[in-house]
Amino acid sequence: MNNKKRTAIYSTLRERMPAPTTELNYANPFELLIAVILSAQATDVSVNKATDKLYPVAATPEAILALGVAGLKPYIRTIGLFNSKAENIIKTCRLLVEQHASEVPRTRAELEALPGVGRKTANVILNTAFGEPTIAVDTHIFRVSNRTGLAKGKTPLEVEKRLVKMTPEEFMKDAHHWLILHGRYTCKARKPLCGECSIIEWCEYRKKVLE
Repeated sequence: MNNKKRTAIYSTLRERMPAPTTELNYANPFELLIAVILSAQATDVSVNKATDKLYPVAATPEAILALGVAGLKPYIRTIGLFNSKAENIIKTCRLLVEQHASEVPRTRAELEALPGVGRKTANVILNTAFGEPTIAVDTHIFRVSNRTGLAKGKTPLEVEKRLVKMTPEEFMKDAHHWLILHGRYTCKARKPLCGECSIIEWCEYRKKVLE
């Protein structure tokens, strides 16, 4: 795919979603961090239901740390892998308090050093909380990038590097949210809604369907 088509795709997505953002509920970088840790293999809807109950009770590293693993679990029990997530969240809160003055760090290395935080989660925090021009590749973005031809790759990291390299600078800040929302609601895994797709004109998957 050439840059002209990439620009057309992003421009169209921007017209449809001029102010894209995450669907996770949060009020500050710390709340977003906890929500993203919880969102692994879980829906944003399920995470929001849990954090809507958790945050009024504990919304700081110190408060969640005070709950302890046993006290945290009842709030996140409906979320998949809640046992391991509870352990990681408590460990992360302890590190935030002891090493970062209870603030969420703003570098990838420091974020990835937190328990339960991998490259994708770090990218989400850097982009959504701090406005950094990064792209976190989840299953939706991986699918959309490969299916449309926007940035093909065999692994999330490969797709991420190609997206970062090939996405025009003016679109970098919002590209993550445009692609994830497009994949979540239009370019679905099993039954993509091609008839409702605003970028179908430039999609390589469309060509395969027509052949």
